[in-house]
Amino acid sequence: MYSVMKNLLPAAAALFAVSCCGPMIASDGEIAVVPRPERVEAGEGRFVWTPATPLVVEMKDSTAAWVVDAWNETAVSVFGRPADIAGEDREHAVRIAEDATLAPEAYRLTVTPTHVDIEAGAPAGAFRAVQTWRQLLAPEAFGAGNASGAEVPCAVICDAPCLGYRGVMLDVARHFFTVDEVKRTLDIMALHKMNVFHWHLTDDQGWRIEIRKYPELTRTGSVRRRTLVGHDPGGEYDETCRYDETPHGGFYTREEIRDVVDYAARRFITVIPEIEFPGHSVAALASYPWLGCTGEQYEVRQTWDIDDRVCCIGRETTFGFVEDVLSEVAELFPGQYVHIGGDECPTVMWESCPACRGRMRAEGMTRPRQLQNYATARIERFLRARGKRLIGWDEILDGELSATAVVMSWRGTEGGIRAVQHGNDVIMAPSSHCYFDYAQSQRPDEPLSWGGDLPVARVHAFEPFEGLAPEQRPHILGVQANLWTEYIADFPHVQYMLLPRLAALSEVGWALDRREYPDFLRRLRRMARLYDACGYRYAQHVFEE
Repeated sequence: MYSVMKNLLPAAAALFAVSCCGPMIASDGEIAVVPRPERVEAGEGRFVWTPATPLVVEMKDSTAAWVVDAWNETAVSVFGRPADIAGEDREHAVRIAEDATLAPEAYRLTVTPTHVDIEAGAPAGAFRAVQTWRQLLAPEAFGAGNASGAEVPCAVICDAPCLGYRGVMLDVARHFFTVDEVKRTLDIMALHKMNVFHWHLTDDQGWRIEIRKYPELTRTGSVRRRTLVGHDPGGEYDETCRYDETPHGGFYTREEIRDVVDYAARRFITVIPEIEFPGHSVAALASYPWLGCTGEQYEVRQTWDIDDRVCCIGRETTFGFVEDVLSEVAELFPGQYVHIGGDECPTVMWESCPACRGRMRAEGMTRPRQLQNYATARIERFLRARGKRLIGWDEILDGELSATAVVMSWRGTEGGIRAVQHGNDVIMAPSSHCYFDYAQSQRPDEPLSWGGDLPVARVHAFEPFEGLAPEQRPHILGVQANLWTEYIADFPHVQYMLLPRLAALSEVGWALDRREYPDFLRRLRRMARLYDACGYRYAQHVFEE
């Protein structure tokens, strides 16, 4: 019976294609995948993908269902219907199978005129292969909705990432973005084979995560009374400073947090929450004044510069609060990492606080900065006891640090190099190459940004191993793009700041050992057509060079 069906299937597929009234999407024959695959061997001919092409899944892991979902998202966009799932392999089928010799994110995609094979070390690798498949299709296929078929050039693509951590940080504390907008960000990440979403949930200007034990965090701390218009001048404020006089707020419920975490997991993206401590905490202090050194009634901050008002390290109630919050956070986020910030924490309040000075005497400290070292070490032990690893910005290096803590190097790469020398793992995210809140170019018509510029070419040229000996390089977990949103108030602006620089950073993380900028530009031009098909907003300066 199987042999009869095998003979009938090509004829049935052809009959279905003829009966469809939609277009046949021709291939231009170009293979232009971003980030660059490890090896590409172009073949002869085309595979014609049709609505009748069956999908055969030979992976036993339950998460293989997410790969099928990803395949069907593309199928629905092209054909208006999902693929038929076949029980066994056959001619003109797409087969997804496991190859235990491959690493989890590695894959081999083989396209012949009569068959497609996706073999991967795990479902995560198969998912990355589906993103490559999307880029092999002509961009005109997306959104067709009723195509009778789509041609794909024949090729063998063998691929694997160079770095295991390829992240994007989105700051939702300065400006809030909806669940749908966060999901759209995750979709953009998935297309570029990024696999970590760092969610900056709290800061001086807003608290964005529901904590059951402390409802004032979202009742009070999530709403900023007004926002500074234009650039923050820093220092003293006078009547020349203008505000929009419009409250800005928003937060994510526990159910919404779980929804986003699940949505990310289905794209094989891990979500890392960031809860700032002990600095960048004015929104928390406005909600619970007893967290500060003075107990005064604060207001959620309306400007962007660094605030001297930070959490009091001298009081045990501060640590009770932080541990309660992190306990709920650990429950909501199943990944191994929790980011506690730790950056830009002034010691001004601690220097005059009786409780903090008492803590210094009790612990034998000689400098107020040691209070932050004490706090970081204490929270790191708390998280480690719950199976989590602490991540902090490179300021956490200013003191004794457990070897299990991870350092995120943002003030250049020097902090990362120093952390590696101490035996710590590192994520490289220097502002020189990874701060996507900088302008895309020096043109005067760029949208509002933090200041300075970071063009695509500079991102693509980033060398995360520079200054390290070969034996030290395994401590570099990966790289991360950081998108701070002080001056980014809507989602089209978010997309503009991410793209196409995220394509360049994806090459650093995925294809570090095989980057060639002229070839990247060739592939990026085709990627831009896919951005257009997906409706993404992006900067186009690089295409005008």
